[in-house]
Order: sequence, then C-alpha cells, then structure tokens
Amino acid sequence: MGSLESGIPPKRETGERWLQRNRSRSFLFKSRFSYIQWICSICVFFFFVVLFQMFLPGLVVTDKNEEELLLLPPDMLVFKERGVLSFGQEDVNNLDPTKLLMSFHKEAPDGFNTTTMQRRFGFRKPKLALVFADLLADPEQLLMVTVSKALLEIGYSIEVYSLEDGPVHRIWQQLGVSVTILETSTCVIDWLSYDGVIVNSLEARSMFTCFMQEPFKSIPLVWTINDETLAVRSRQYSSTGHTQLLTDWKKTFTRASVVVFHNFLLPILYSEFDAGNFYVIPGSPREAWKAKNLDFPPKDDDIVISIVGSQFLYKGQWLEHALLLEALRPLFNSESYKSHLKIIVLGGESASNYSVAIETISQNLTYPKDAVKHVSVAGNVDKILGSSDLVIYGSFLEEQSFPEILMKAMALGKPVVAPDLLNIKKHVDDRVTGYLFPKENLKVMSQIVLDVITDGKISPLAQNIGLMGKTAVKNMMALETIEGYATLLENILKFSSEVASPKDIQTVPPKLREGWSWHLFEALKDGSPDNRTARSYEFIANVEGHWNQTPGDSTKKLRVVNDDSFVYEIWEGERYLQTINSKKRQEDEELKGRALQDHVSWEEVYKSAKRADRSKNDLHERDEGELERTGQLLCIYEPYFGEGTWSFLHEYPLYRGVGMSVKGRRPGMDDIDASSRLPLFSQPYYRDALGDFGAFFAISNKIDRLHRNAWIGFQSWRATARKESLSEIAENALLNAIQTRKHGDALYFWVRMDKDPRNPLQKPFWSFCDSINAGNCRFAYNETLKKMYSVKNMDSLPPMPEDGDTWSVMQSWVLPTRSFVEFVMFSRMFVDSLDAQMYEEEHHRTNRCYLSLTKDKHCYSRVLELLVNVWAYHSARRIVYIDPVTGLMEEQHKQKDRRGKMWVDWFGYKTLKTMDEDLAEEADSDRRVGHWLWPWTGEVVWRGSLEKERQRKNVEKEEQKKRSKDKLNRMRRKSHRQKAIGKYIKPPPENATLLNADA
Repeated sequence: MGSLESGIPPKRETGERWLQRNRSRSFLFKSRFSYIQWICSICVFFFFVVLFQMFLPGLVVTDKNEEELLLLPPDMLVFKERGVLSFGQEDVNNLDPTKLLMSFHKEAPDGFNTTTMQRRFGFRKPKLALVFADLLADPEQLLMVTVSKALLEIGYSIEVYSLEDGPVHRIWQQLGVSVTILETSTCVIDWLSYDGVIVNSLEARSMFTCFMQEPFKSIPLVWTINDETLAVRSRQYSSTGHTQLLTDWKKTFTRASVVVFHNFLLPILYSEFDAGNFYVIPGSPREAWKAKNLDFPPKDDDIVISIVGSQFLYKGQWLEHALLLEALRPLFNSESYKSHLKIIVLGGESASNYSVAIETISQNLTYPKDAVKHVSVAGNVDKILGSSDLVIYGSFLEEQSFPEILMKAMALGKPVVAPDLLNIKKHVDDRVTGYLFPKENLKVMSQIVLDVITDGKISPLAQNIGLMGKTAVKNMMALETIEGYATLLENILKFSSEVASPKDIQTVPPKLREGWSWHLFEALKDGSPDNRTARSYEFIANVEGHWNQTPGDSTKKLRVVNDDSFVYEIWEGERYLQTINSKKRQEDEELKGRALQDHVSWEEVYKSAKRADRSKNDLHERDEGELERTGQLLCIYEPYFGEGTWSFLHEYPLYRGVGMSVKGRRPGMDDIDASSRLPLFSQPYYRDALGDFGAFFAISNKIDRLHRNAWIGFQSWRATARKESLSEIAENALLNAIQTRKHGDALYFWVRMDKDPRNPLQKPFWSFCDSINAGNCRFAYNETLKKMYSVKNMDSLPPMPEDGDTWSVMQSWVLPTRSFVEFVMFSRMFVDSLDAQMYEEEHHRTNRCYLSLTKDKHCYSRVLELLVNVWAYHSARRIVYIDPVTGLMEEQHKQKDRRGKMWVDWFGYKTLKTMDEDLAEEADSDRRVGHWLWPWTGEVVWRGSLEKERQRKNVEKEEQKKRSKDKLNRMRRKSHRQKAIGKYIKPPPENATLLNADA
C-alpha cells in the first residue's frame, strides 16, 4: 500500500503532461485570435471616425498647439491656421481691456514728497484733437460726433483736423468745434498744445509721420480702425516680398498709445500688428446706417427662415445646427405650407464640405428635399438676411458683445429668435424687440417659431416685433460706446496741474448718452452712401504704390501709362557712361599731376602739414547766412528738438537754429549743435529737464567764438506754431529800436502771459506760475533762492506786481548780449540750486517732482520759463512788449513805478559776479564732493583761474625754450669737427710750379 500511495505510473504522468501542454496551446491560440480581433476593431473604429470627420469639418483633428485656438470667419481663410474654439467655451478671444487700462493708470503721488502738497487748479479745459482723412458723411463720423457731444458735456475742448473737406464740416461747426483743413500731412500743428489726439480710420495714417517724430512722440494717441481692409491686404505682403511695407505698418501700430476696434473680431484679424495696445469699445451705428441704403427685390411667397450664428467658428457649431434643425422639424408636419417653407443655414466656408454635412443632417432628420440649404457667409449676408422672413440666432457661445449679424438682421426689420445669452438679453426685450428662449430648452424655440408662422406667413405680432427691433437697434450700444471712450481717455491722458479734470460721464444727460445723433445726419444720410471700404482699399493701394511694389494690375497700369520708359532707360544708360568717363578723366589728371611733382624731403612735408593745420580755422568756408549775419545788430536763436519742429523754424539770416540733439538737426543749415558746445546736453535727462532754457547755456559758453552781434534774442518754435512769432513789420520795428537805442538796456518780448492758453483767467504772475507747477512754484523759488544765496530764512519772494501789465512767456525775447551774459550768470546759479533739490528727491530716477502731478521729464522747464521776468524786473531793466503783428511797442512795469519794490542788491551785477567767482574758485579747487551741476553749465572763470592760466602759459613758454635749447645743444654735440692730425700746407697752383721749374 505504501508503494502504491507513494508513486504514479509513468504512462499516466506522460499523458497528463501532454494534456496540459495541449490546453496551454489552445489558450494561447484563443488569446492571439482575440488580440487580432481587438486590433481590427480599433482600426475599423478609427476608419469610421475619420470618415465621419470628413463630413463634419467642425471636428477636424488639429495639432495640440492649435486645438484651443480660434478659427476666423470663412472669408479670412488666411487666418484659418490659428485654431478653433471648443464647444461651450465662454471667452472668444480673451482680450481683457482692463490690463491695457491698468498699464496707463495714473500713479498716485501720495508719499512722494512730505514737505509739499500738490494740487490741481483747473484753469483750462482738457484739449483733444480729432484727426480725420475726410469729412464725408459715414457711420464713423456719426459715431465720433455722438461721442464728442458727450465729451464736450463733461468738460473737454475739441478741435477737428481733416485732410479733406466734406459736408460734415457744417455739423462740427454747429457743435461749436473749430475745423481746420490741412493742406499737407507735414507737421504744421503744435500737437503739444493738446492733451491727447484721436486719429480716425486707416486713411489718416499719413499724419503718423508727424507723431513718430520728436517732440511729438510722447503725446497720447488713440487710433480707431473700423474695417478689416489692411488685415486682408497684409496677408500678401510676406509672400510677395513686401516685408519693408509690413514693417512700416507695424511701426505705425506701435506708435499708437491705443488702437481701438468696434468689435472683438478685428483685433484677431490685425493680430500680426499687435504691439500690446489693442482695445475694443463695442458698438457702432454702421449696421443701422447700411440698412437705410440697402434695396432688395420683391420676395416670392416662400417663407425663409435663416439660421445665423457667431462670427467665430468653433468645434461645436455643427452640433448646434443639428439641434436647431431637429427642433424646427415639426414645422414641416403641416401640409398647408410645407412646400413654401425654406431653411437657410448661414455659416461655414464656401470652399469646405460643410454643405454636405448640413445636407446629410437634414436627410437624417427626414427633411423634404431642397428644404434645407447651406450658404457660406462670404459676400452673402446682406442678400440672405434681406430675403429672410425670420432670423434665428443659433449659437450658444457667450461672446463679449452683442452679435453684429443679429444687429444687422434687426436693422432690416426682421423678427429675430435668439437664446437668452448674457449680451443678447441685455439689449433684446423678450416679445418686445425680439424673441428669447432658454438655451437648454429648444422646445421653447420650436413653440416660438410655430407662433410666429401662422397660416403660411409671418404673424402680424411678429412683424410688429421686427419693427420694434428695428427701432431699438438704431441706437443700440451707443451708451457702451460713449462710456467706453470716456473711460479710455480718463485712463490714458495725463493732465497738467492747470487743466481741469473732466466730469464723470454719468453726469451727462441720458438724452446725450443713450442714442446716436441721427438728427444731425438726416439730410446727409441718403446722399452719402457708405463706401468707406472702397476708399480704404484705394488708400492702401496708393501706399503700396509709393513703395514701388504695387501688386497685380497696378504694376501693369503703371507700365502702360509710362510711354517714355524706353527713352528714359536709354538716357539713364548714357548718363551712366558719361559719369564713368568723367571720373576716369579726373583720376588720370590727378595721377599725371602727381607724377610731375618734385620730390621733397620729409622735413618740408612736415612743415607744410603744420602750416596747413595752423591756418585751418582761418580758411573754413562760410555760407551766405553766416556772412550776412556777421554785420547785423541782432541774431535770434530758435532752440528745437526733433524733426517735427522743422516746419516752424525760420531760414533767413536774422534767425539761427539751435539743435538740442544731434539726431534731429536740419540738413544743409548752419544750425548750432548744443551738445557739442556744452557736453551737458549729451545727457538726455538734462536736455529734457531744462528744455529750451538749455540753449541759453550752450550759446553763452565761450560766446565770443560764436556770437559777435551786439544784441541776442531767442524765440520758441511753439510761438511760430501759435502764429505769435515776429512778422516782417515787427522785425523791422525791433531792429530800428535797437539801432536807435530807443529804450536803452531793455528786454523786448512778444508773447504775453495774459494771452497764454494756459492762463484763460488772466491770473497774476505768481498765481499763474503756481497753476502750471502743481501749486509749488513759490515754494520752488523760495527754496532755490535760499540755497543760492545761503540764507536760512526767507519770509517773502521777490515781488512781481499786479499793475495791469503783463509778462513774457515761452522764451521769446531779445536782450543786449552783455545783459544776456549777466542773465546766464544768474541762471546758472539758480538752476544749480534747483537741481540740487530735485536730485535729492531722485527726479533723475523716478521722473517725479513736486512741480508736476504726474511723471514729468520736463520738470524744471516751466519754472525756468518765467525766470527772465524775475531777473529783468529786479535788475532794473526796462521791459518792453512789442506786438508781433504791428510792431507797436509798449513799456511794461515802468521803472518809476518799481522804486522801493526791486531787490537790486540781490540781482545786481556785483553781487552775482562775486558769487560766480566764489563758485569758480570752489570748482577750481576740487573741494566739493558729490553731485554738482554748476561747473557743467558753462565756463569756470575767476581771478585766480586767470592768474593760473597766465602762469600755465608762462611755464609752457619756459619749457618750450628749454626744449629748444636742449635740442640745439644736442645738435652741436653731434656735429663737432675732428681735430687735424698735422699742419696742412696748401699746394701751389700748377702755373707757379711750371715757372719755378723753367727758372
């Protein structure tokens, strides 16, 4: 028993092992077969998915990077590669306007300076300039007129500039707005007089040539663009080699502080030009304007239902259309008007297979043949909507503004049915101006359509609702547009302290905020068709033509028109040959002349070079202006900065320009380079902080080498821009008064403070100075004079009387040259003391100072603008006003009335000269450590420095004598003669030797 229980027969064991192996093989075979089945099933599944995708383009598989991006409308096929939107996504383009506004938000000055308080005076209104390409009646003019009425109501002052005139000129004048027609796009306007500029439309781009030049680069500029013309056109630039033109457009977009669009589609189309300054203010009267000019043929008896959607394409659009078609299917159950009912799905691309997808969906829903038709958006919107009886908005996508296509349908008087999305129910009243249904319940939409269509036609109630919608859309979104522009300007404009802050837009009466100003355009609307798009294309074609790269037919037209092109080419070739031959003759003559020259020693060459170097300054050529200027009594200098000021500068000998920067100097003119005369102005900080006042320091530095006239004057280019520069009559009167010494040592000026636009209330001197310096002008003068004269306590300021006379502004005056040097001596010490305060406040780092409410790099300039009045009054100079037009002269603040009021001891020449020599001695001794501006503003001269200069020249002369003596000694040592070895006997002549031999 034990042996039987302990073992298994061998045959039994072999059979079981074979059976186990057989079962294992069967299992492996079955598993392998299941795996192959699984692979085949997956392949079949993906095959049907791909096949399904071919008929449903909304679900086309995209790259991972493109999956969540946006698809643009079908007529913008070039933007197709930018992606799609997921179904149910709420944000259309994620353009957040608050980010841009925050970048312009004014920084609060709290905590900047604890010793001073800044305040706003509000003596004048904020000024805006509106720039148009023309004044033709169109929706853009209607929009800007409506917005401007509201801006005028809250306190803005507006002026209009246009490149072409038009019928809207009269409307602007009715609003009390001045209109100027510009004959050229060059800089003929002082744009610094405005707090901001709004440029309208692409056609006004030519004005950007001025805004992209100094000193107008920093002006806040808003550019409104209302069509996609450039966006469509620019897609060809890269492929056709127009890269320079594309770059030029990008520079223009970058210059604008803000680029404003009226819908959220345009920023996507123009994304290639986005410099981070795009902003959307939704709303425009364009659709209501266009509806007035649309004319449609009579309709037939068919009832047409149009299904429209979002202007953006996204992945779930096909599903929305399928659900809507399913909800509309019960309409075809009625046999009475089944054959007269048509459904048009407006959307998708003309070149895509979306029509096949819509047809497949309609067949699956058992629609009658040809009852459902798909039409692409491109070029068909107006035609389809005009022939429709009912418009259904079939997009459930939450957009950032009211859909434009729905606005277009309402403007045509069509009853509309739309889901109760946030931005739709905000403007559409249910069953008053349209029909709304919950987007989660399409049965409500089906019931609405059944109620609208009764007895085979649109019900009278629905027709009345359509008419009510047409009335409502006429002024739709006007409130949002007006408030949008007011908010934008409030955030980007920086007002100086004399400017009043505009009122809140909510204070404007509702009548001015809640509708467009249609009543002003009633007489112009019918006679002015909206052809802005055609004008935009024509303008862009002209721009391309200027770059000599006009594509397509334009190039052919140019070739056909140019009949003399062949003759011109022959003439060009002949001129080229003549130039080559002329150069060759000159080279041959030069080589021939060099070959005939006698060879000289290096010593003679060296002497000739030294002689030429010594006479270099005496042989320089002078232009006609400099030669004529040498013999006259007066020279007036015009400081300027940048190319934008060139058109305001004079070009005859009485005037001479002073370029504050090397880059913006006029070519071909003998203008003075301020930075080369005074290295201080190579630093942009002091060039901006001092402004035109810096030209005084540049001219006075070693003035004898530059200015050889008995009198010197200065005139701001802004005076010329304001038409307050000297006329020819006034110039002759001024020169006659100078020559006859009619007023002696006097200050002549011609720009009055009481007529300055910054002083409409004609405030006195110190009040006006406070108003343009944030209320701290008196404090600045007090602290500066205390530091300048080393006085601890200063109870009062130099009195500037209120006697009915006026003062000089804008640095436009004339002085004797000797008096000017004295004024500069005083100014250098004043500016040095003022700069020491600002340097301690770190103005050079933050651009903030207590003389301005906002960041301001021109901090000193407004205080220094009035400094010449303080110096002239208290140094007992006569002050004479000369009328810039008539030349009549009138003395201001007569000397007999100043007695007992002038601080002559403080402003006398002896006092200033002593202080100047003390500073020069201190600068010469190098005792002061740290920041000190005074030595960099001009010459450092005192008696000790003159004596040191004399001693230095004597030492150099002695050293030169010693070097010459040492040189002679070296030459003598090198050329000493060798001593004779023996006595030299002179041999007799030959004749004498022969005679001795004969003897």
